[in-house]
Amino acid sequence: MTEKKLNILLSNDDGVHAEGIRTLAEELKDIATITIVAPDRNRSGASNSLTLEQPLRVNEIAPRCYSVQGTPTDCVHFALNELMKGSLPDLVVTGINHGANLGDDVLYSGTVAAAMEAHFLGVPAMAFSLVGKQCFTTAAKIAKRLVQQHVSMPIPDNRLLNINVPDVMLEHLEGIQTTRLGARHHAEAMIRQQDPRGQDIYWLGPPGQKQDAGQGTDFYAIEHGFVSITPLQVDLTAHEALGSITQWLKG
Repeated sequence: MTEKKLNILLSNDDGVHAEGIRTLAEELKDIATITIVAPDRNRSGASNSLTLEQPLRVNEIAPRCYSVQGTPTDCVHFALNELMKGSLPDLVVTGINHGANLGDDVLYSGTVAAAMEAHFLGVPAMAFSLVGKQCFTTAAKIAKRLVQQHVSMPIPDNRLLNINVPDVMLEHLEGIQTTRLGARHHAEAMIRQQDPRGQDIYWLGPPGQKQDAGQGTDFYAIEHGFVSITPLQVDLTAHEALGSITQWLKG
């Protein structure tokens, strides 16, 4: 009996033409039917934003490959609620992001947000990032390995996975570690410049330096050559603080 192929949705925040998502699709195509729904351009840093004040324009630019004039979250929302609503995918995989999504980065990442939207909508999800911009094949092969692991033993329903892969050849990886999110210092100061008309313009400063990067963190794993897998949860409630806040309200 022939084993049924997986049905996988791919998305990202670097855009539908990005090398990362193309490499990922190529690696997974022999084990899954792939549908790509991704932004028409780079939308890095879009986080969980949705487009609410204008319609989404969607173009099928190749068979099962859709370009969306919107955010990564828009893409997954459209795919699961409209395009694939009659036959939801078995898994949503986002990335491969062009650059790390470590520590605080997950709060801003469109790649992580796209996976989170799938999780919200009840579909298991993984977000993949390459800590660099060269060895996308390494990250794609790790993605395939973890997708096959999910088939054997599904990801827990209440978690999604944030995976970062060192920018090295596959044979140079030290292994895979389960990690917690590290943390950065505050971002550096904004950069003020002037446009050709003499008006002030501002650029966001570079990310802050690592603050919490000790053993057990995603930063530490990457620095020592390991793939980092961090399970994420969507519930942001500080449950242990409910009692103290209740007391605070009482004065």
